[in-house]
Amino acid sequence: MKGNPHIKTEKIHTDLNKRAVVYEGSDNWHATPMPGVERRYLERDGGEFTRRATTIVRYAPGGRYSPHTHEEGEEFLVLEGVFSDELGDYPAGTYVRNPCGSFHEPFSANGCTIFVKLCQIAPLDTRRACITPDQYIWSRGESSGISIMPLHAFGEERVRLEQWRAQTILPHHAHPGGEEILVLEGAFHDEEGVYPAGTWLRNPPGSRHTPRSPEGCLLYVKSGHL
Repeated sequence: MKGNPHIKTEKIHTDLNKRAVVYEGSDNWHATPMPGVERRYLERDGGEFTRRATTIVRYAPGGRYSPHTHEEGEEFLVLEGVFSDELGDYPAGTYVRNPCGSFHEPFSANGCTIFVKLCQIAPLDTRRACITPDQYIWSRGESSGISIMPLHAFGEERVRLEQWRAQTILPHHAHPGGEEILVLEGAFHDEEGVYPAGTWLRNPPGSRHTPRSPEGCLLYVKSGHL
């Protein structure tokens, strides 16, 4: 369902010291300035491409965005379909990180859905990343029930995929620099609730929890960046 294109969206979950949770289906799709491209807001602080934003963006077949520059960088993970720009085609599972000042004209020939983070890259973090699923190299995580696929690291920031086997439980622990999770498959649990596939949650700096996954899950995880 398409949302009202005139809805006020400038301030959504902008306080990084507060916990935020958005479940799939808890918000409508909202129109963008470009026909055939719509999005769901997870966090947003400001105007188009100019301030911090985290969104789920959906391109209809043939959808295209006008050429634009990401002055403060862009990071995205392709969730479904194939996303494209002048640098290539990015199938589902592809992680791309475009540094500050990068420019492109994105489109999708057959339609796609992507998870996008704007204006959240440090100016000194100048390395472009493009990791496709055929390049994944999984390693053991902090628990024998977790496998890790590193995607990016800069300073205290760490971005990775985590595959949790069923019945995995981690000890109670803190996140000094905060943590952000997008549940890609299965369900993630902690003391605060249950987060099925499609849920986005952000835990502030210093937060603590005891996470688990009785059924197993696949997660996008970003930590140390808040």
